[in-house]
Amino acid sequence: MEQNLVCAKNGIPLYLLSTNEFSQWQLDQSDFIQNWLENTQYEGKGLCLIPSETGNLHCALFCSNDLQDFFASADIAKQLPAQQFLLKCKNTLRLNAAISWGLSAYQFELYKKSDKAQPVLAIDNQNIVDHANNFVSAIHLVRDMINTPASDMMPEHMANTVEEMAKQFGAQFSQIIGDDLLKENYPTIHAVGRASVHQPRLLDMHWGNEQHPKITLVGKGVCFDSGGLDIKPTNAMRLMKKDMGGAAHVLGLAYLIMSHKLPIRLRVIIPSVENAVSSNAFRPGDVLTTRQGMTVEVDNTDAEGRLVLCDALSEACNDKPDAIFDFATLTGACRVALGTELPGFFSTDQDIASSLLEIGQNIDDPVWQLPLHKAYRSLLKSDVADISNCASTPFGGAITAALYLQEFVDSDIPWLHFDVMAWNNRKLPGRPVGGEAFGIRCVFEYLQGKYQA
Repeated sequence: MEQNLVCAKNGIPLYLLSTNEFSQWQLDQSDFIQNWLENTQYEGKGLCLIPSETGNLHCALFCSNDLQDFFASADIAKQLPAQQFLLKCKNTLRLNAAISWGLSAYQFELYKKSDKAQPVLAIDNQNIVDHANNFVSAIHLVRDMINTPASDMMPEHMANTVEEMAKQFGAQFSQIIGDDLLKENYPTIHAVGRASVHQPRLLDMHWGNEQHPKITLVGKGVCFDSGGLDIKPTNAMRLMKKDMGGAAHVLGLAYLIMSHKLPIRLRVIIPSVENAVSSNAFRPGDVLTTRQGMTVEVDNTDAEGRLVLCDALSEACNDKPDAIFDFATLTGACRVALGTELPGFFSTDQDIASSLLEIGQNIDDPVWQLPLHKAYRSLLKSDVADISNCASTPFGGAITAALYLQEFVDSDIPWLHFDVMAWNNRKLPGRPVGGEAFGIRCVFEYLQGKYQA
């Protein structure tokens, strides 16, 4: 994708103003501009292109009732002609305007190239441009990974993506592949992925000073979910290329952490599998022994995400990190409760949870806390194993899935589990239909405030 955020001091002026600032701005302009605004009946809302007296584009003006809204000015990147524009606004607005511009300019071009030139936004501050481009690159990565069809985003492709990121930031990368998962005691990851011709893998990346506080990210990397032997109906399977959205989220968050050089010891763990149907697929009624040693009765093979995550979470606890954050496209129940655009999360640390709720609202990356309601744990009871991978009722499905995962996290380690859609069903400013990152700006803001204050 071409660079559309640059550091420069030249370009057609692009003014971002609040609606209540418009009248004074208009009075300060030439008679020609004032007459143009009056005759075009521009009233201080939305985008206005203002020509010079010779017919060239003199400047662009965008007014909004609330420029503090992160995406307030996002879609002007889609509305302006393909020229370079110099941002003119309050200093406090420049970073958000730059990031939202870059997110609005996103196009998924792996298979279908666009020959339409895009406008470029110039900002006369290299630090802001670098900061904004880091955010844009991180979220574009999440979107690209999710939008890529499963034929080109299987475990081996995901491994290549992680390895490339590790090289870019000087991180250490390793992976455990296929039957070696059994040798290294990751039995549930192997069980879920063994039916596919694309071998299951555990992807593991370390970055940062070993003396710094430890933060571990775990992402569900189910590259395609057929449902297994409990196969999904057609309409439910159509978008299952996005079932690796949790992995994409943690890689986007890792990109932000590493590109901003946060003083933490980062670890990223991704169980990467395809939940396929074959003669050796795991079955309803099978009992699996997890890495932790707990036995799990498989009630439904379409509840595979929690099976791959439980082994990864057990491993995440070995380092005794200061906190574990996991992201997963785990349950439709969370979407029923909160809709597709508000990610739910669960937490064993209320201080962190409260901070995330406040930060999310402040930066327009909202998240919503759901309860780890202990009384529902009994719904996961099995007569033949320590636990079932599905509750005996569909009600409260996001909660019971989280309670299942909690069984594999040490009680003394703060743990936050995000149940995300990873997909935009409708076009919103700065957010096209398709793969999307939810909550990673919020978590990054929390980590930056805690560890780089």
